[in-house]
Amino acid sequence: EGWIADVLVHGAGCSDLIFFAEAWRALAAADTPRLRHVAQLAAAFAVSAERRLETLGQGTAFLAAVGTVWPHPALLAAFQAGAEIAYPVAVGASTAAHGLPLAASAHAFLQAFAANLVSAGVRLVPLGQTDGQRVLAALEPVIAEMARRALVTPLDAMGASAFRADLASLRHETQYTRLFRS
Repeated sequence: EGWIADVLVHGAGCSDLIFFAEAWRALAAADTPRLRHVAQLAAAFAVSAERRLETLGQGTAFLAAVGTVWPHPALLAAFQAGAEIAYPVAVGASTAAHGLPLAASAHAFLQAFAANLVSAGVRLVPLGQTDGQRVLAALEPVIAEMARRALVTPLDAMGASAFRADLASLRHETQYTRLFRS
């Protein structure tokens, strides 16, 4: 719980949520240059090569799925065909294009981020499903606060400092045997 809270507050959870919110605002304002800047910055913020591969792969796949099932002209116009887009930018832009409210969407995005980390913990450590749900419930105040903060944090004030999580990501990508890509 403490590890995940730190990732949410000081690491990728925080930065991804700010990228999400900035992408939402840029697409809502039809500001394509700003959206592309956010996309480039989000890709550059990936701590390790594997984290970069993960976020660009997930974001690109997410946009392809949304474009196939729920196509929207604003999304087609915003991103060049074949461009790799970081996951938080893809999701933020997609929610804006489809008229979903920023605050609720940001909260849901971070909730899913935390749930993915809890799910990994449930599979890797002796932590059952019920205890995993307890961890997620205990993180809800952190998620709500971070979602609120992300909406008022400008892009140029963003930063991350979850050094142990970042070092773990760097070490993980060079391990021979792994359960997860990142």
